Amino acid sequence: MDLHVTGHAFELPGFRVLLRHALPRFVEGVIAPVAVFYAALVLLGQTGAVVVAVVWVFGGIALRAARRHPVPGTLLLAALGVSARAVLAFGTGNPKLFFLQPTLGTLLVSGVFLASVPLGRPMAQKVATDLVPLPDAFLAHDRVRRFFLRVSLLWSLVFFANAVFSLWLLWHESLETFLWLRTSVVAAAWVAAGAVSLVGFRRIVDRVGGEAAAPVAAGV
Repeated sequence: MDLHVTGHAFELPGFRVLLRHALPRFVEGVIAPVAVFYAALVLLGQTGAVVVAVVWVFGGIALRAARRHPVPGTLLLAALGVSARAVLAFGTGNPKLFFLQPTLGTLLVSGVFLASVPLGRPMAQKVATDLVPLPDAFLAHDRVRRFFLRVSLLWSLVFFANAVFSLWLLWHESLETFLWLRTSVVAAAWVAAGAVSLVGFRRIVDRVGGEAAAPVAAGV
């Protein structure tokens, strides 16, 4: 599935088409690692869960590399998060340190998004093209590049705020308050940032498509 190109204009496929294409990649890179971790946590305990999660994520990356398939950005982000868990998984027995692991992983992801901006390789573009393959001509447009740079900064801020808020809750509130309040606030932030990103993406597609179509219409 690709963006349709008609007379050098870009047309975004319907939302259901985008969803069908993106959902398997989202499940692989975001939902599956979390589900595997918590299933292993129940069966094997904290140390076993970390080992299983690391093997699952990096095994998926190795399998794709062996098959010469591109590695989705969501899977790379999952690898960063699970690596942060593994580094801190020393069996301290302190439940707050257990919840500290994913929070530090979130902080690491924030840094990756931020670092991708000055490097000119916005992580938001990597994630977007993993979910919805986009034409090179579209990605090369200045407006599109600036959009993905801004969105990378947005998500860097969202992940950073998530991590800071989670750390504050972790050390100042009970674990019960931490769990329900963090989940609700982070979910709301993700929904808001996702909506801003999607609306912005639709607008940039319309603008770039309109600019590309204008010379064609003028020549008719």
